[in-house]
Amino acid sequence: MPHVQVLHRTEYRYNSPVGLLPHRLMIRPQDSHDLRLRDATLAVDPPPASTRWAHDVFGNSICLLEWPADLRTDHLRIVSELELTHYPSGRALPRATLEPSAETFPFSYDTEEVPDLARLSERHLPDPNRLVDAWARRFVGGGEPISTLAMLEAMTLAIQQDFTYVARDAEGTQTPVETLERGSGTCRDFALFMMEAVRSQGLAARFVTGYLYDDSTGHGRGAGATHAWTAVYLPGAGWVEYDPTNGLMAGRNLLRIAVTRTPGQAIPIGGGFLGERGAFAGMSVDVQVSLLRPEAAVEAPLPEPPTVTASEPVLTP
Repeated sequence: MPHVQVLHRTEYRYNSPVGLLPHRLMIRPQDSHDLRLRDATLAVDPPPASTRWAHDVFGNSICLLEWPADLRTDHLRIVSELELTHYPSGRALPRATLEPSAETFPFSYDTEEVPDLARLSERHLPDPNRLVDAWARRFVGGGEPISTLAMLEAMTLAIQQDFTYVARDAEGTQTPVETLERGSGTCRDFALFMMEAVRSQGLAARFVTGYLYDDSTGHGRGAGATHAWTAVYLPGAGWVEYDPTNGLMAGRNLLRIAVTRTPGQAIPIGGGFLGERGAFAGMSVDVQVSLLRPEAAVEAPLPEPPTVTASEPVLTP
């Protein structure tokens, strides 16, 4: 059971003083059977006038920040620190827990679950020439039953091996057709591509955002920033996580922060500012994920939502 520490720093810089509009943060995971949140702190500079915690429509923990209307600043710094214990299921567990009716594909979801999974099973983005469908059909055989888990693992590894990972700072996500035609993308692009591929075959999929750690090398495609992957609903096993960027199955080395229906609903930090044209000078994001020694993570009560404090002031010339 890996004990992991996450340090996530985000800083916005402005050429002239600006006012800060409300911000929405998705930086705190839900404590669960596979992820125990040991400690969480959040430092914001300049400090907000109010901080609220809420659950969104998916049950994710959301932090809402607001500043005084008369505040003017040339920077915004947000630093989140998490300490967690991860209990990954491992590749063998979904195979052991899958319901017999879902062991081979195609299969049908239970009628009681269909209404809840319906929107997650539908294609969301245009694919007029059915290019994504054709790509996905490569893995389902010629209509003969095929192992469900083998199919999803083959799809995950094919994206990792056949597509080129390219880091991109620009906001937004490529469409699955764009990713297929370019043969490259970011982790968000690959997650969305796999979601639409499995949805084209009638399976329910959702977008997962969080962090990546590697207990052997400390690196992976998508490390050093927030990461993204997909989860597929499989009867008996539940939501099984697949990382097509790194070819990881069953949540191994993946720290889930939030789950959504689309990538646009999973923005780690969102907000705005009021200022002069050209006031925005840039931003920097630094994510450090490190493994702690087992004895460094002690048993403790579950932490309350972190109190927002002011970080040390930024000195400007």
